[in-house]
Amino acid sequence: MDHDPHGLAIQQIALISQFACSISIYRRQPWRCALLRLTYPLAGYVGRPWLCTIADFEDGAPMRTIFPTLGFFAMVVGGFGCADDSPSQSGAASLCTDSGTSPSDFEAGTGGLTSVDNAPLGPTANVEITGHIFKPEPLPAPDVSKITVPAGFVLTKVAEKLGNARLIVVAKNGTIYITRREQGDVLMLKDAGDGQLAAPVRVASRSGLHGLALYENKAYLATPHEIFRGEVLADGTFGPLEMLIHDLPDAGQHNTRTLQIGPDAMLYVSIGSTCNECNEPNRENASILRASLDGKSRAIWASGLRDTIGWGWHPQTGELWGFDHGIDWLGDDLQKEELNEIQRGNHYGWPYFFGNNQVNPHADPPGGLSKAERRKVSTPMVLGYTAHAAPMQMSFYDGPQFPAEYRGDAFVSMRGSWNRKPPSGYEIVRVHFQDGRPRSITPFVTGFVGREGEYGRLCGNAVAKDGSLLFTDDRNGVLYRLSFNGMPNGKPASIIPAGPMLAQAARGSGVPLAIERPETATAATLTVTSRAFANGGLIPVVHSEYEQGASFPVAWTAGPVGTQSYVLIMEDPDATTPKPYVHWIAWNIPATATSLREGLQEQDVLLDPPNLRQGTTSGGTIGYRGPRPLAGDPPHVYHVQVFAMDRLLDVPLSGADRDQVLSAMNGHVLARGQLMGAFARPPTQVSRP
Repeated sequence: MDHDPHGLAIQQIALISQFACSISIYRRQPWRCALLRLTYPLAGYVGRPWLCTIADFEDGAPMRTIFPTLGFFAMVVGGFGCADDSPSQSGAASLCTDSGTSPSDFEAGTGGLTSVDNAPLGPTANVEITGHIFKPEPLPAPDVSKITVPAGFVLTKVAEKLGNARLIVVAKNGTIYITRREQGDVLMLKDAGDGQLAAPVRVASRSGLHGLALYENKAYLATPHEIFRGEVLADGTFGPLEMLIHDLPDAGQHNTRTLQIGPDAMLYVSIGSTCNECNEPNRENASILRASLDGKSRAIWASGLRDTIGWGWHPQTGELWGFDHGIDWLGDDLQKEELNEIQRGNHYGWPYFFGNNQVNPHADPPGGLSKAERRKVSTPMVLGYTAHAAPMQMSFYDGPQFPAEYRGDAFVSMRGSWNRKPPSGYEIVRVHFQDGRPRSITPFVTGFVGREGEYGRLCGNAVAKDGSLLFTDDRNGVLYRLSFNGMPNGKPASIIPAGPMLAQAARGSGVPLAIERPETATAATLTVTSRAFANGGLIPVVHSEYEQGASFPVAWTAGPVGTQSYVLIMEDPDATTPKPYVHWIAWNIPATATSLREGLQEQDVLLDPPNLRQGTTSGGTIGYRGPRPLAGDPPHVYHVQVFAMDRLLDVPLSGADRDQVLSAMNGHVLARGQLMGAFARPPTQVSRP
C-alpha cells in the first residue's frame, strides 16, 4: 500500500492533540482540551478510538515508556500526576468510547485482591504481582580465592576459553566430554598428567547440540529435534552419527534437550516447554520421554515439567529425581525451583499449579476442565529452592573422594536469575538425602555474584573418575574442579538398581484385552462399526501416526434400557511392549450418543460430545493415538471395544489410565462389542525412522 507522508503528518498531529486532550479532561482541566480542539479540523478527529485506549493509562507513564514523543507532548500540554482516585469527567465521554474506569471499579465479583500465594482456583483472578528484570553486570571469571567452598575443599580452574561450555559427561576411563550449545558441538578433554588436561578436541558437531550420554561404548546426542548415536572410538572420538529420532516436538523457549541412559537400559529424554506457561498442543512438550535405545518406540514417562534440565537416578534406591525450572513472572520469590521424584504417569502441575499445588492464576485447563478437578491429579514438589535460581545439570555423588556423608547426595548447578531482585543462583547447591529421601537443599559453592556483578553462569556438573566435582561456567568458558584434600571415603561406585524403573514400566503390560477382563463381563452385545473400514479390514493410513493421526469415525448400536453412558477402549495386543498397547480411552460418552465423529480433539474433556472424558494412552498422550507398528512387523490387529454402562464413571478427570477406568467399570457393564481393524507400516514410508 502506498503511504501519503503529508496525510500521515496530519494524522500524527491529530493523535497527539487528541491524547493530550483526553489527559487534560482526566485531570479536570477541560480548558486545555478546548484549546487543543482547534487542531482537530486538520485531520478530522483521526484515530480517536486508539487514543481513547491510551488515555486510560493513569498518569501517562506507560506512554512515556512506549511512545516517548507523545508522552512528552502530553506531559507539557496536558500535564501528569492525576490522583489515583480522580474520576473521568463527563466531557471525556464525548471524546472517547470508554467513559473511564479505575482499578477499584473491577473489584466486585473477583473475590478481592490477592497474592499469588493464595490465588483462588478460579475462574476469576485478581492478583497483584511484583517482579523485576535484573541482570547483573557480566564480569570475567574470578580468581578462585574469591569463591567460597566448604572447609577441606580446594577449587581450581582446569580449563579455560572453552566457549559456551554447557553439560559434562565423564567416561569410565576418565575422559571428559563437554557439550556447547552455541557452537553446536562436543569437546573432548583428556588427562595429560599431573592433574592437567590436554587441549580440547572436537568430537561431534550438530546444530543446537546439547544433550549427551555414554553407554556401552556408544555416544547418544540430542539436538532440539533429533537424537543421534555414534560409536566411541579407541581414541575417545566419535564415529559417524546415525539419526535415531528426528521428530522431537518443537522447542520454542526451552530447546535444551538433555538425555541419559537409565539403569533399565532405556533412553530418557527431557523435553522442555515451548513457553513460560501455556496449554501445550503437543503432549511431549514439558515432559520426560522414555525410549528404546534404537529410538523406534517411545512414550511419555512424566509430564507437567516446565523444563527439567537436571535429573538423575539415586545411586542406592534407583529412584529418578529431577530439578524443574519454575514459572517466570509470578514475583521475585515465586515460583520456587522444584525438586521432584519423577514417576511414570505423574503430572507435576505445570502450567496450572506449582510448589505444593499452589494455583497459577493465569493458566486455565482446556475443554472446561476446572482447576479444582485438575489439582486432584497434580503431584506437588518434594522440596523447593530459591525462585529463579535456574537449576541446570544435576549429579548424584557416588565417588571415592568426598567424605562418606556426601555419598547419595546430589549437586545442582544454579545458573542464576534474570527475573529476580536481588539475584538468585550463580552457585552449586547440595541436596542432602537421608535414607533415599531429600531432606534439605543448601548452598555449596558460592561467590559468583555480588553487588559488582556476576562472575559466571554455572551450568554443567559431573563427578570425575577420581571423585572430584567438575562444573562449568558457560559464559566465561571455564571448567572448574572441586577436590577434597582430606581422607577419601575410598568406596567404589554403586550399581544403580533398575527395579523401580522396570516395575513402573511394567504396569498395565501382560494383561488381557479389556473385553476379555472380568471387570467387563456381560452377556448382552453391541455392534460396533466404522465408515472408515469394515470389521477385520484395513485401517486407512490417514488414521495412523505415520500420516495425520486423526481418529476414525466409530458407531455402535444403542445399549439396553438403563444405559447411562458408554466407554471406548482401543488396544493392540500385537505390540511388543506394553502388551496390549492402549491407543484410546474414552468414557462418560453421553447415553444419547451412539457414534463419534472423525478427528476428535486430543484433550482430557471434550465439548462435542459434551463432557466426554479421555484418558492416557500407552504413549502417555491424551485421546486417540493412531497405529504405528514398527518396520518389518506383520499387520497388527487393533480392537475398538465399546461398553454400555449403567452409570457415569467416577474416575480422575485428567490422566486416568485404562486400569483405573476398568476398575470403575467393574460390575456396571450392561453390554459390550468390538470392531477389529488391521494396519501395517506402509512399505513406502520414509518420513519417520
